[in-house]
Amino acid sequence: MPMTIEKPELRIDCKINGKFCGACCYKAVVPLTREDIKRIENLGFKAEEFIEFRLGVPILRNIDGHCIFLDTATNTCKIYEARPEACRLYPLIYSPKLWVHVDPRCPKAKDVPQEEVFKLASHVLRFYEKIKADWLSENARDYSQDA
Repeated sequence: MPMTIEKPELRIDCKINGKFCGACCYKAVVPLTREDIKRIENLGFKAEEFIEFRLGVPILRNIDGHCIFLDTATNTCKIYEARPEACRLYPLIYSPKLWVHVDPRCPKAKDVPQEEVFKLASHVLRFYEKIKADWLSENARDYSQDA
């Protein structure tokens, strides 16, 4: 029986006044790992449908200013169980000057316990190292060559 590996994620209540916020899905820049792409393709989507490239890195395509997988009627994710690793870790982000921190643009930023930031910081850093290795290193291959 195959073993399922749990992906680390930050669990946060994304509802405001009983409705899903969805703010993180608008004008979203979500870098994708090779694993993310394969997982979404396994749902039946073609890479060219949901990927665009920014500076050599595949990111989730935005349509009309929001993530292609956002259901705008409910502000929920159409592929929630298979969502990318960056989405699972959000609102934790990395920037060289601030290290791993909570994105202040998230309406629930103040609700994220500092212990969770510390607990997941190494996963956030590994995620960005994976993006760098997959797409930005000398040995990185174009995704289209893998297909």
